[in-house]
Amino acid sequence: MTGLPAGAAFGTMVHEALERLSWGPDALEASALTVVAQLGPQHALERSLQPTLASALVAVCRTPLHPLTAHALTDLPTTRRLPELDFDLPLADRGAPATLRRLADLMAQHLPSTDPLSAYPERLRSSEAADSVLNGFLTGSIDAVLQLDDGRFLVVDYKTNRLSPAGEPEVTLGHYVAPAMAEAMMQAHYPLQAILYCVALHRFLSTRLPGYAPERHLGGVGYLFVRGMAGPSTPVVDGASCGVMAWHPSAALVVAASELLGGVDA
Repeated sequence: MTGLPAGAAFGTMVHEALERLSWGPDALEASALTVVAQLGPQHALERSLQPTLASALVAVCRTPLHPLTAHALTDLPTTRRLPELDFDLPLADRGAPATLRRLADLMAQHLPSTDPLSAYPERLRSSEAADSVLNGFLTGSIDAVLQLDDGRFLVVDYKTNRLSPAGEPEVTLGHYVAPAMAEAMMQAHYPLQAILYCVALHRFLSTRLPGYAPERHLGGVGYLFVRGMAGPSTPVVDGASCGVMAWHPSAALVVAASELLGGVDA
């Protein structure tokens, strides 16, 4: 995505494009051109940059999603994609409301020291929001839920963040290795977002999927930093494709978080 703009408006356009995109192998390139031609004028993207964005979207969809799966997005039928899955999570509907601090404590209990986001619970505990009460309804939308070949369901979130260090104006694929993406996630509190998305998916599947078993059906989280995804030739570093941030919170953590959000004993 070299030469393409940054900012919230551009991020919104990329999200909309990936939501609409027909990414099957035979339709991908034509669909990308069509979708960008439709969205470009709506989001004030210069006409000269539209082919660049279309090519970048094709590259994103052709990047293998290691270590989440060996497949790329284009290998996964859109019939197994739920784009923009809206949810409304009732909070404290079964007990006294918990706090974000309690959720941070729960995450710390379940995340091993080897987890790429193991440092996050302490950051959440020390944040100004730690004593916020989890009450009422939480409304949100998951960018996509994908069903993999083995039946697992994967939460996917698209990110257009620039991760180049200060003083380095050019963004390179090397800026999108797992440690850098994990740090960016923790700084922006994306792990909190991710665990809430997992709870939303857990509750969704528990009411809609016959025989649902969290250990078998929850496939983890993929935060796709699209500026680091360059197609089939994307470098794989320590088993992970650049741009692909994989996180696998345990089913036990997701279920426990769902229970906590429902309320605690007074």
